[in-house]
Amino acid sequence: MFDCDVLVIGGGIVGLSTAYALTRAAPGTRVTVLEKEHALARHQTGRNSGVIHSGIYYRPGSLKARFAVEGAAEMVKFCAEWGIPHEVTGKLIVATTREELPRLHALVQRGRENGIPVRELGPAQISEYEPRVRGLAAIHVGTTGICDYGAVTERLASASEARILYGAEVTVIDRRSWGVAVRTADGRVVRAKVLVNCAGLHCDRIARLAGDDPGMRIVPFRGEYYELADPSLVRGLVYPVPDPAFPFLGVHLTRGIDGGVHIGPNAVPALAKEGYGWSVVRPRELGATLAWPGSWAIARAHWRYGAGELHRSVSKRAFTEAVRRLLPVVEESDLRRAAPGVRAQAVLRDGTLVDDFLIREAARTVHVLNAPSPAATASLPIGREVATRALARL
Repeated sequence: MFDCDVLVIGGGIVGLSTAYALTRAAPGTRVTVLEKEHALARHQTGRNSGVIHSGIYYRPGSLKARFAVEGAAEMVKFCAEWGIPHEVTGKLIVATTREELPRLHALVQRGRENGIPVRELGPAQISEYEPRVRGLAAIHVGTTGICDYGAVTERLASASEARILYGAEVTVIDRRSWGVAVRTADGRVVRAKVLVNCAGLHCDRIARLAGDDPGMRIVPFRGEYYELADPSLVRGLVYPVPDPAFPFLGVHLTRGIDGGVHIGPNAVPALAKEGYGWSVVRPRELGATLAWPGSWAIARAHWRYGAGELHRSVSKRAFTEAVRRLLPVVEESDLRRAAPGVRAQAVLRDGTLVDDFLIREAARTVHVLNAPSPAATASLPIGREVATRALARL
């Protein structure tokens, strides 16, 4: 009667880490993954800066803090075990104005509360790490690294031995007392005992198809990147001091596994769930975003911040000026456009930006409803958590 025991929707790193955890925790569990694209990791997983985050930013005791700290160490070990390109580089978080100094000191305290080794630096010490970066003070976070998350996802898929169905966009979910039946756009039907929703940008839609009210909506934010024409200007990873009112880390510089240096991202509203440019508009998805009261609450509360992000989106000069706060030698001509990404940000009805991972359960179902950065870093412990909940429902 059943095609599998657990059916996972979504072929990103969280979906595949869940499949991997399921088969590790309960050998013999039959797992099927539905992926609407024709390859894995085509959205958030494959369109980020490849950073293994330390966990310094996140509220002590939160899932993000716990899973990022655990996940960073596990991700390094996983990459080493399977020969996946990675490096523990450390990173600098740099204050460039006096107003940022209290926030920088607060990060030092938060890092220590989360068990993360942090070193405080003055201007001369900043130059020892990054000769061309300027700031009033900084902290060095030694456990930050970089890796290839697309390669990690592929390895998780092969190690899990899950059956993966590509081109399988979910259109109907029929949940009964005995289990769940899912129909895809091409007419395939898959029956399972338990459904796991790891659909990322589309997780709210999948929850509603299953008959559940998620109490949130995914509001997509596009992150636009440039790359440095001369990557020798930066040795490693350099971040500004983030604004704690937002879940975005600001425009930063990241030397990747390939040796190139990415700059960004900003954070602007996307006009579609997969709106990787201003020309990509999907009226139904945009209409759903505009109909959600939380979207308007965000706009009213944070319009000044949003205006700045929009300005940097349409003006390369403005984007360059944001970079020059950290790297004064950079010129507009030093920046070349790179591939953008879209962040799946859960927003509550009152406009609250959900700042932690959000996992909810219903009959025969587990929904992952907020898993933006640092979800790739934290994917192994997230996968175990989701797998534990799913197995309890078999």
